[in-house]
Amino acid sequence: MKALIERPSLAAAATVLISCLPADRTATGVHVSAADLTSVALIVLAAAFLLSGRRAGVIDVAGRRPSLRTGVMDVAGTLERRAVVLAPLAAAATVALLASADTMASLPGYLRFLQVFVLVPLAVLVTVRDRADVMIVAGSVVGAATLQGVLGCYQVLTGTGAAYEGERVRAVGTFGAPDVMGMATMVSYGVVILLAAGLSVRGNGRVLALGGAGLLCVPLALSLSRGSWIAVICAVLVVLFLHSRAVAARVVLVGAVGAALAFAAGTGSDLLDRRLASITEVVTDPDQSVSDRYSLWTAATGMWVDNPLTGVGPRRFGELRDTYAPLELSSGSDTDDPVHGYERRPLLSPHNMYLLILSEQGLLGLAAFAGFLGCLAWWAARGAVLAAAGLVTWHVVSFTYGDIGGPSTMVTSVALGLALALVAGRHRAAVRTENRAAVGAGAAR
Repeated sequence: MKALIERPSLAAAATVLISCLPADRTATGVHVSAADLTSVALIVLAAAFLLSGRRAGVIDVAGRRPSLRTGVMDVAGTLERRAVVLAPLAAAATVALLASADTMASLPGYLRFLQVFVLVPLAVLVTVRDRADVMIVAGSVVGAATLQGVLGCYQVLTGTGAAYEGERVRAVGTFGAPDVMGMATMVSYGVVILLAAGLSVRGNGRVLALGGAGLLCVPLALSLSRGSWIAVICAVLVVLFLHSRAVAARVVLVGAVGAALAFAAGTGSDLLDRRLASITEVVTDPDQSVSDRYSLWTAATGMWVDNPLTGVGPRRFGELRDTYAPLELSSGSDTDDPVHGYERRPLLSPHNMYLLILSEQGLLGLAAFAGFLGCLAWWAARGAVLAAAGLVTWHVVSFTYGDIGGPSTMVTSVALGLALALVAGRHRAAVRTENRAAVGAGAAR
C-alpha cells in the first residue's frame, strides 16, 4: 500500500501485467476479467489522489495537504487542459445511451466505452506524474510485450499456437485464439515504445532499446496479423520522421527495396509469403475473413444511415447485425488452439472502431472520437513526443481494421492514457523530488 501511495502509477502497470493472465473466454456476453477489476482499482486510486491533493503543485511549502473541500475545488485546476478531450467522448456516449431504443441493453456497452476511452486514460494521466512514473508504465508495457513475444515464438516452434489454415502455427501468447489480436497488439506497443526510447537516448541504452525493438518484430511477424504489420510500419515511419527526416527517408528507401525483394523472391517462409501476398488481394481476391469484414462494414453503415446523429445505441451492433448484413456474411469465425479447442465465435462487431462508433453513437460519437485521436496526434507531432506519436499513429491505423475486445483492451486503454500523459509533458517532469523538498522544508520548520 505504501508503494501505491508513493507511486500510484504502479496500479496502471499492474493493469497491464495482469492483462497477460490467461482468461476464460468461453462466454460471449458481458465478461469481467482480472484486468478490468484492476482498472477499477486504478480509477478509484486516481480519484482519491485527485481529491486528496497529492497531485503536483497541490502540497504547500509547509508540507500540508488541503482539506477535502479544497481538494474538490482544485480538481478543475489540477487537471491539465489535455484532459478536456475526454469530455466530448463521455458526452456523445451518454447522448447515444439516452437515445437508444433499448437503454438497458446499451448500458453495459456505455459503461465499457467510458471505462476504456475516458476513465482509465484519465486515471493514467492523474497517476503518471513524472519521468519515473512514465518509466514504470512504459516499462510494464515493454515487459508484457517481451513476455508475450517469447511465449508466441515458443508456440510457433512447438506447434501450440492458434490454428491457421489447419495448422497451429500462429503466435497468440497468453491471449489464445479467442483474442487472436491480443499478442500482436501488445508486441506492437513494445516495438513503438522501444524505438522511441532508442532514438531519445545515446550509448548502450540506444543499442539495447533499438535491439529490443528489432527482436520484438520476430513475434510480431509470427502473429500473422496483417493489420498490426501495417500499423507498426506507419507508426515507425512517423516516429522516424519526427526524429529526423533524413533518417526516415533512408529507412523508407531501404524498406521499399526490402519489400520488393520479399515479394519477388519470398521471405523463406511459405506461410509468411502467403500472408504477405494476401495483403495485395484484399480488394481483388479477398479471403473469407476479409469478405466477412466487408459485410460487417456494410451492416454498420446501414445502421448509421437509419440513425445518423446518435446511432442505434452502445452495444447494439451485434443485436441488429442480421437486420443489415448481406446474406454472404458467415455465421461466425472459427478459432482453435490447444487450450480453448475448436470454437465458432459469433461476429458481434464490425472490426472497425470508427464504424462501430458511427453505427452505435452516430456522427456525434464519431466526431468526438476523431477529435480525441486528432488532438493527441497534433500535440504529439507539435511537441515531437516520439512515443506518443507512435502509439497514436498505431491506433489511428489499427482502428480501421479492428476494434476493442478481450483482455488486451485494458492495455489499449493504458496505452492511450500513457500517450495523453506524454503529450502533457510528464516525461519531462520531476514532481516527486519537488514534493519531497516541500515536505522536508515543512518538517524543518
